[in-house]
Order: sequence, then C-alpha cells, then structure tokens
Amino acid sequence: MSLTLALLLTAQATAPSTEQAVAAPPAQVDEASGRLGTAQQGGGDVVVTARRRSETVQRVPIAISVIGGTAIAETGAYNVNRITQLQPSLQFYSTNPRNSAANIRGLGAPFGLTNDGIEQGVGIYVDQVYYSRIASATFDFTDTERIEILRGPQGTLYGKNTTAGAINISTRAPSFTPEARVELTGGNYDFFQGKASISGPLVDNKLAIRLSTSVTTRRGTIYNVHHDKYQNSQDNQSFRGQLLWRATDNLDLTLFGDFNRQAPECCVQYYVRTGATQRPLNRQYAALAVAQGYAVPSSDPFDRVTDVDSPLRAKQELGGGSLLANLDLDFGTITSVTAYRLWDWKPSNDRDFIGLPITPVSANPSQQKQFSQELRIASNGTKPVDYVLGAFYFRQSIDTQGSQVQGPAASRFLLNPGNVAPGASGCATPTTAACNPAVLNGLASTNTIGFTNTSAALFGKLTWNVSDSFQISPGLRLNYDKKDGSYVSVVTTGAGSATLNADQRGVLAPQTYEPVFDNWNLSGDITAAWRVTPDVNAYATFARSYKSGGINLSGLPLDAANNPILLAATVKPEKVNHFELGLKTQFADRRATLNIAAFRTDILDYQATVSNGQLGVLRGYLANAGKVRTQGIEVDSAFRPTARFNLYLNAGYTDATYRRFVDAPCPPELTGGAAASATNPASPAGTPNGFSPANCDISGQRLPGVSKWAFSFGAEYGVPAKVAGLDGQFYLGYDGSYRSSFSSNPSQSAYTQIAGYALSNFRLGYKARDSWNVFGWLRNAFDRNYHEVLAVQSGSTGLIVGQPGDPRTYGITVSRAF
Repeated sequence: MSLTLALLLTAQATAPSTEQAVAAPPAQVDEASGRLGTAQQGGGDVVVTARRRSETVQRVPIAISVIGGTAIAETGAYNVNRITQLQPSLQFYSTNPRNSAANIRGLGAPFGLTNDGIEQGVGIYVDQVYYSRIASATFDFTDTERIEILRGPQGTLYGKNTTAGAINISTRAPSFTPEARVELTGGNYDFFQGKASISGPLVDNKLAIRLSTSVTTRRGTIYNVHHDKYQNSQDNQSFRGQLLWRATDNLDLTLFGDFNRQAPECCVQYYVRTGATQRPLNRQYAALAVAQGYAVPSSDPFDRVTDVDSPLRAKQELGGGSLLANLDLDFGTITSVTAYRLWDWKPSNDRDFIGLPITPVSANPSQQKQFSQELRIASNGTKPVDYVLGAFYFRQSIDTQGSQVQGPAASRFLLNPGNVAPGASGCATPTTAACNPAVLNGLASTNTIGFTNTSAALFGKLTWNVSDSFQISPGLRLNYDKKDGSYVSVVTTGAGSATLNADQRGVLAPQTYEPVFDNWNLSGDITAAWRVTPDVNAYATFARSYKSGGINLSGLPLDAANNPILLAATVKPEKVNHFELGLKTQFADRRATLNIAAFRTDILDYQATVSNGQLGVLRGYLANAGKVRTQGIEVDSAFRPTARFNLYLNAGYTDATYRRFVDAPCPPELTGGAAASATNPASPAGTPNGFSPANCDISGQRLPGVSKWAFSFGAEYGVPAKVAGLDGQFYLGYDGSYRSSFSSNPSQSAYTQIAGYALSNFRLGYKARDSWNVFGWLRNAFDRNYHEVLAVQSGSTGLIVGQPGDPRTYGITVSRAF
C-alpha cells in the first residue's frame, strides 16, 4: 500500500479480541519504500497500541487515525501543526510555543489563553510518557515510527485523564540487527532539515542501542524593517537515545533519554486591519497612530513586513529520561513507565504588535519539572474477559518569573485624554496624563508565580467477549487532583516607587493570593462492539469523564478596594457526557475502506475566559461557562483501484457551540466604552454609543478555532522502474486540505473571523525498496494567503493583528536506509 493509504489509517472500528489481532498477521510499514505490506493493500491490519495492547487498527472501538514515519517525511508533517492538514478533526494554534493549544473536535483548551493552572484536554504521549507542556507539540518529530491520534475521552486507558483525545507518539525501537537512516532536506527560505539514526546490538540478543538526532533551520518569512532581519524563523535541535535490555526471556527494560532545544527569532504578530470599538474616536487606533506620527510599514499583512521594535525570542529546552519495563507472566503483562522531565522557557515578546514602545516587555520565563509513574497489567491471549488495569501518579512544579513593562507611548494609547472635540487627536489640556509619557513610561509589573500539581488515579477497562462477534467493554477511573499556587505581583513606577496613582493602578495593579484546588472524581465509559462480518465492524460508546479543575495564575479581577476577588481564584472541573457511534467497513477485496463516526459531547462548567458580569468588575479571567456542545460526523475513506494508484478522502463536520454562556467577554465591537447599565446586548445596535456592556450573552455562538467543515484528500500514482540496478518506482503524489471559516476570538467578531481556505501540496520522486528515496516537494503550491490566528491589541483600540500561514515553499528531500 502506498503513502496515501498510510495517511488514511483512520479507524472507527469494532471491538476486538486479542485473537483477532493474532489471526490476521499484522502488516508492517516498510519505511524505506513508503509502502505497507501486502496485507494492507486495502487499508487493512496496521497494528496500534491505542488500548495498551497490540491490536489491528480496524478492530479497535475507538476513533483513531494513524500516520507512519514515512508518511510524516514525505508530506512534510514533521510537527503537530503540520499534521492538522492531514487530520480534519485535529486543530492546533500557536502564537508562540508556550501559548499553544491542541484541540480535537473543538475541545481541549480555552482558545487564546495560556494559564498554567489548568490542564490540556488533549494529552500528548511519547513512548507512553505523558508530556504536560503543550509547548512540546512545537518540536519536530524525531525517529518516529507512527503517530496515533485518538478522538474522544481516553481516561480509562491512559494514565493522565484526557477528555478530548490523545496524541500517542511511538518512536522506533532499538534493533538487534544493525541499521541506519539518513534524511537530508533543503528548500527555499534557506530551509534545511537533517535527520539521522543508528541502531544495533551491543550484546547479541541482550542489549541494543538506538541513537537519533534531528536539526531544522529556516529563515523567517516576515521581514522586520526596524531590526533589518527576517522573523518567525525555525531553529530546532533534538537528540534521542534508547537502550534496550532483554534481561530475561520474559522481562525487557528500555531506558530513554532525550534533549530538545529551540531558539528561533519568533513569534511576531503584526498589523492586519482595524475595526471600530466603543471608544471615542480619538482613542481608537487611527487617531492614536496619527497623534504619534506613526504608520505601519504596510497595511497589507501578506506583504509580510513588520516593524515591531522589541527583540523576539522563543527559546525553550525540553528533555528528560524514562524507564519502560515489561514483564510477561503468561496470564498477563505488567508494564511500568517511570519518567522525569524538564522544561525551560525563555521568551521575549512585543505585546503591542507595532513599532511604538507601548508594551515593549511582556514575558513569562518558566521552568517546569515533572515526575510520573504508571503501572499497568494487561491480560494476554484470548479469554472470556480481557482486561487492562492501572495506577498512575503525577507530580509537577512550575516556577514563573513574569514581567511587563510599559514604554513612553503607553500613556497616549492606554489613558483617557479627557473631553476633546470630535476627531481631535490631542488631549483636553497639555497636562492631561494621556499626553504625559512619564505617567506610564517605565511602569513595571514583576510577577513571581509558583505552581504545584499532584494527580493520582486508578483506572481499568474490561472486555467481555460475549461471543466471537460481540463484546462489551466497561471502564472506570478514580481520579484525585490537587493544585497549589502562589501569585505575587509587585508594581513600580518608572522612578522605582511602589506608590501608584489611579492611572498607573488602572494599567498594572499589584496583588497577592495563594489559590488551592483539590477534588476527587469517578468517571467511566462503556462500549458495545459488534463484528458484523470479517470486514464490517460497528461500535457504540458512552463516556462520563471529567477535566480537572484548576486555579487562576494570570492575576485576578480586583474589587473596589483593589483586593483580588478570591472567588475567581479556582475553576471547577468540566463534566463531560460523550456519545459515539462508529462503523468501519472494507470492501472490493479490501481495496476500499470507508469508516464513519458520529459523536456528541456535552460539557457542563466548560472552562473559558469570562469577564466582568460574574463579579461585577472589568477584567477577564478564567472561569466556568455554563454549557458547551460539540457534535458531528467524521468520514474516512481510502481506495486502491489499481496496484499503481491510491486515493483518500477524510472529512469532518463539527458543530461546536456554546449552549449557555451568558457572561462571556464581549467582542471588540462592544469594548472600550464606559460600562453600560442596560442588560447585556448581543450586538453593537443594543449598546448606547460610547458604552460597553459588562459582559455578553453568546449562547448559541460557535466555539472559536473550529471550522464546521474540514477535509483532507489526496492521491498517489506510481510507475515501477529499475534505476541503477535497484527495484523501485517513480511516483507523483498530491495532498490537499480545506477548512471552512472559523472565529479567532473567544466571542465571535467580524474583525477576527478567518475565512476558509484550501492548501495543495505536491511531491514527485523515485524510491527504491529498502534503500533510496529522492523527491521534490511543493507546499502551498498555489501560494494561498491565509491567517493561522488573529488577535486583538489590548486597550480596545480596534487594532487587529495576526500570524499568517506559510507562503509557497519548495525543496528536495533525499533519504537512505542502510
């Protein structure tokens, strides 16, 4: 099977016994040629470990997609963001590595908000180790065997509770047969990527080692005229080592170690457009820019030019070690996963997004440590009842040294100039604070933030094999979470004084609080699976799960006495009810695959950014919305009409909406005015001119970041040929994707709506079996202009900024397996 089918191995499959996985010998991915073994010609029996045992993907009753290592290389999908073009239900947003979010079916993390005090709903696992920092998703995949993307709650199978899904990454294991791989890629924008791995025995049949590395560099795609350099570059280095010891015939241990470093000049967001807010005209962006004698270098964001004046840096280091032990006791296998990980984040940002010194410093350097221990036992063979039982412990600590500094342009942008004539850009009097740069220049907030997170769980899943064709699989999870935090913000003026006037305190206010959250919860699921025929499988699942509650670690709203409102310090857990029906079929001699899944997920106490109405003050913070629902249908299909030609189509329809959210932050159209006393309007027409509602009722609106329609599609055609005595094939491949429009703001706004777009990628090359693969590639072939994310400049000025997607890129990749 060719590469295109390797992209497709998406299963909403039936229940499976271990016997089924053994009865049909699993196809293995031939990484050198990019083809699958003959058993997989129709999209058949790729083996996965999504349920913590080896099973064929077609018969696992979970919505799951699998991408092999060769598919990753040939499509250029070398990180999570790139995978979204292959998997319609996966969304990934990142304005920098720390401010990233992975969502599945529209769920996972609050859009546009990073808060260390809450957890991701999508778990990332690498070789069975849970990675708590979403920033790890921005690193390149290194020596990857396959990636499994599981959709829906996974708490009864995985150590860390994940309510939206999981990304399960498996790297290539050490080999007792000597082998090596080298891959080199060059492209425009000075793109270079080099990957290499070597593996072999240190002691025959006892001790094997694997070493792998990856390096990626690329010049930035955005030119900064202020600094005379290109920004949004790539600069990644990764190293990974494994040592496999077969201690006895039934005990093997694998020691993993990895170190990853990023140091790109990144991540710039810059001018896209402006839109009217409720501020007086002299306090909106156009008038403020004129008052400063300022103009952006280009008002067309796809000129890819900016002048942000602060230096940019997105440096992070991620690494750790783990020990995986498997003990086969005939009746079952005991697995232990012990891991320790570190993360160090050193950023530099420009948070006013233009070339004026408004907020030249806004950064949260952080250091994280985590320890995890997972212990599982899974039954072997086929029994009337199969089982997986486990225990999990997790401990995390984060230290953050936050800072924000205002510049000499801050007073004019952030303070009220008083009553002036309509259209005037000055101040009511020359001494008005807004026209005095010294009022806010140098105003600085130094934030010392501490966080500890302890989680423990017992979990398990049984599979009752009622008959050869019908199974029932209930699962349970008992979970405990405890979070402790400390937030200390000290604010000083440019003169170093801690005594603030009202204008200064209105921009940066000191506060101190120590939030605590702890909670027990019991969750579970049940799946009924029916093997209708050997090639038709169906399942139905209900899951009741919880996403852990959390604490606010980004500052709290203040009361009239300037004290933090402690009621806002903690966030309740999300309560999730999930329903899913799945059907997976193969036909036409297993040359065709068609999989369908329908789902509905209801969430109570959805964790979101809220604003003022809950507590009667004007500040956004993390709290609980009333109710969210996401529902939809996913279709995955592959067809191999001839031995040379393969094609695939994946589609997702997702209807993700706030069912009840009455105190949401208002869109930019409604912000910036004096607080309105009327009931919360839902549109500018309902708001008196110059006034803003305290909050908005956005019940019924779509969730941000979620397209109603998303597709991935492609084909590959190969012609067998012998070159230099090597059997192989010339091939032409195409991979396309489309997603419809989506909102890039927590509350829908005409200013931050991202239009739908389609992307096309081509590749042309020659691959010899178990040897060379040489191909040219072209990504975003038609140079489509699109934004990955849009955002709003703080202060309700009406400035909209964004981060564009990559322009057309092209290059050549050469790889060799030895």
